[in-house]
Amino acid sequence: MANIEPSGRAQPPPPPPPPGRPVPRRQVVSWALWDWATQPLNTVIITFVFTALYLVSDAFLDPVVAALGEGDPVYDRALAGLASDLGIGLAVAGVLIALIAPVLGQRADVTGRRKAWLGLGTAVVVLCLFGLFFVEADPRFFWLGVVLIAVASIFEEIAGVNYNALLVSVSTPRTIGKVSGVGWGMGYLGGIIALTLIVIATQADWWGMPTDNGMAFRVIGLGCAIWAIAFAWPLFVFVPNPPANNAQKVGLLESYRVLFRHVAELWRTSRSVVWFLLASAVFRDGLAGIFTFGALIAATSFGFSATGVMLFGIAANLIAGVATMIAGWFDDRFGPRAVIVVSLTGIVIAGLAVVLLRDLGQIVFWIGGLALSSLVGPAQAASRSFLGRVAPAGREAEVFGLYATTGRAVSFLAPGMFALAVAVTGATIWGTLGVLLVVLAGLLMMLLVEDPQRAPHH
Repeated sequence: MANIEPSGRAQPPPPPPPPGRPVPRRQVVSWALWDWATQPLNTVIITFVFTALYLVSDAFLDPVVAALGEGDPVYDRALAGLASDLGIGLAVAGVLIALIAPVLGQRADVTGRRKAWLGLGTAVVVLCLFGLFFVEADPRFFWLGVVLIAVASIFEEIAGVNYNALLVSVSTPRTIGKVSGVGWGMGYLGGIIALTLIVIATQADWWGMPTDNGMAFRVIGLGCAIWAIAFAWPLFVFVPNPPANNAQKVGLLESYRVLFRHVAELWRTSRSVVWFLLASAVFRDGLAGIFTFGALIAATSFGFSATGVMLFGIAANLIAGVATMIAGWFDDRFGPRAVIVVSLTGIVIAGLAVVLLRDLGQIVFWIGGLALSSLVGPAQAASRSFLGRVAPAGREAEVFGLYATTGRAVSFLAPGMFALAVAVTGATIWGTLGVLLVVLAGLLMMLLVEDPQRAPHH
């Protein structure tokens, strides 16, 4: 977004500083606030509240089936069907992201319009969140909710590709790790505060507001939309837009041919980047699995109550956010590869401790789970920093698009290994080992990746 002079003439944002020059703090904070602004889509809508407690509840079953109650085979199958349909919607969204993310990133590089694509993605996410207000507690509205959430996840990823690519505009080679960590940490903290506000509203019975027909959950969707607008706008005002890379603009189909040529070129000239994309795809899926199945393991294997799970989730995200910000300093001091390797190693050790010492009770999960949480964020932020350091200048959005695509391509690994381990052993706790095997595989692949050159390359 351009700045506006009193005369009404639009002025472009200031250009990014030359390499080595400090970046204005306002630009860094404005960039990091976008993560804070959009995180409730994942934390509140997709993970903890809207889908888990509302969209896949019996509010969206046929009233005759809903009346049968929990434990009835027909009721249980119908409820499982809702979860399955939601999974299908999100899976289709994942496939679309994998297909279009790198090409859209490439086109943003060519045109120099990363902020425009970021703005489009953010706007669609906000519209989808507003749309959730109209998802009434009725089976007729179930697919409206699924489609809105799936579309929001697609456009958040498209926006995220360009957001990540802007990392090099708000950092220098000496500060890129710290800035990446601040952004990721802000995302964690934003999600926590949004979730805490919902817990407070629930405890206060929504201050007398009618909550029938799913109104409380619909208002949550509305609130997340307002939250995104309130905190995302500074990026579009204060963060500079990188210039175009001067490559020839081509049609959509030709963009895929160009993409394949660029991947082949990366393999020949920057093989370490390709290896990192593959390794990070594996260990990032393992990291996602830790958060995905953590609450389930707490409840089923350690006897946590619903309130206990919620309290643990808030504590875990708080520790993850603070640890991620701190780890940014180690990233800039020792390099992102070292942060990733140390974090993944610690995750494997802490995860094994949770499994092997489970008979000691909930204290084991509290200690081991919080240790895991403190390591997941640094590994994720350092991955973004690593790629920001090694991405060819002018093609950052395309490379971050590949980053999104490779991650989606293996997103079945952690859920598959978790399910396999539980099926073989018959106990949920052993599913932890399935997820840890994915993290370990990514760690071993990461050991084959060279350290990125820390010299300026932008």
